[in-house]
Amino acid sequence: MNGDILGPLMFVAALVLIFSGYPVAFALGGTALVFALIGIEAGMLDWHLMVALPDRIFGIMSNYVLLAVPFFIFMGTMLEKSRLAEDLLKTIGMLFGPVRGGLALAVVFVGALLAAATGVVGASVVAMGMISLPVMMRYGYSNELSAGVITASGTLGQIIPPSVVLVVLADQLGVSVGDLFIGALVPGVMLAVLYAAYAGGVAIFKPSAAPALPAHEREIELAELIRRVLLVMMPPLLLIVVVLGSILLGVATPTEAGALGAVGAMVLAAAGRRLTFKALTETMDATAKLTAMVMLLLIGSTAFALVFRGLNGDLWIENILTNLPGGVIGLIIVANLAVFILGFFIDFFEIAFIIVPLLAPAAALLGVDLVWFGVMIGMNLQTSFMTPPFGFALFYLRGVAPPELTTPQIYRGVIPFIIIQLIGLLAIIIFPGLVTWATG
Repeated sequence: MNGDILGPLMFVAALVLIFSGYPVAFALGGTALVFALIGIEAGMLDWHLMVALPDRIFGIMSNYVLLAVPFFIFMGTMLEKSRLAEDLLKTIGMLFGPVRGGLALAVVFVGALLAAATGVVGASVVAMGMISLPVMMRYGYSNELSAGVITASGTLGQIIPPSVVLVVLADQLGVSVGDLFIGALVPGVMLAVLYAAYAGGVAIFKPSAAPALPAHEREIELAELIRRVLLVMMPPLLLIVVVLGSILLGVATPTEAGALGAVGAMVLAAAGRRLTFKALTETMDATAKLTAMVMLLLIGSTAFALVFRGLNGDLWIENILTNLPGGVIGLIIVANLAVFILGFFIDFFEIAFIIVPLLAPAAALLGVDLVWFGVMIGMNLQTSFMTPPFGFALFYLRGVAPPELTTPQIYRGVIPFIIIQLIGLLAIIIFPGLVTWATG
């Protein structure tokens, strides 16, 4: 057998298994084992290569950076399960209530806060869909605007640090998590501001789609409102500032900051008398499930990468990507198209462990800043996650939306925000300084 075709065949076989619906971790691991046997029989591989697999798996399990993932998941899930996120949304809704489009602005504001607190897209979209969607629909907001602003704000968890997405991307790209957090800060805030500007524009030019809250819903004294805002908003804000600030200032590693955030979330829940046994067990259960999924994916992708490189598949991919027409521009176009399309069908973690390691070496060879490259991929995935008809965030919202909100309305509602996303993505490509302003 011609050894040059084993690498491409292995890549195609893995994709076929993944798109057939077979669990990704097992598709990758199984493909690796099958092609290892084929490669050995064909004289392309040596059995000694497989001896490296246990060492690599042990390296994954002892990876200190990846330990931050369960901590950040725990932190965000605890804030959701203890209903602190619900209190936050209701209080900010009262604060913006007198303004046309105030509830939409509150959703964007709280979405950005939840993104910084949870870092998990599904948790943010579901939480805001359950809490704010019924309220917005009850007070006359258009179904399209309600669906669009909730979906878009919920996906900010992809790009606003401290994001689980960015932690995994940093590990796969071989860059500092802190540098990636700093690089994603301006683009993340920029998107939130653009979302708010669009919601404000709708309120001005189409007032019936985004009315102010009725007067009887705003009957609260100013002193009481200020007290609520301080009590509800300041503790989560302080937690986010401490966690994110400790990473950006170099005081703590992402893992240490994540542990601090997990403890801080429990302290906030306990202070609000929300740290129940049910909330704690549900949080631990969700954290264990998601962390186990990530680890299994990483083990499967490690086995795949080991055999793929043994068959010179990495050189095949690298040769294709570094010889594209247009050089760096060609790589950026292909990378964005691949990540965007795959984001319809497979989860972020799967893309991070399969596609990013193939793109990163070519990007490095062409002199692309990998921090900028990671932020671009994160923003691209965020766009893909809310694009009809397959965007994951759309399914999250559909799962908690009332029957009055139809699927076509959800699709129409996200289109303006997808345009905003594409503008943001184009902005960081044309002006890379938006990402690299602190790292040079």
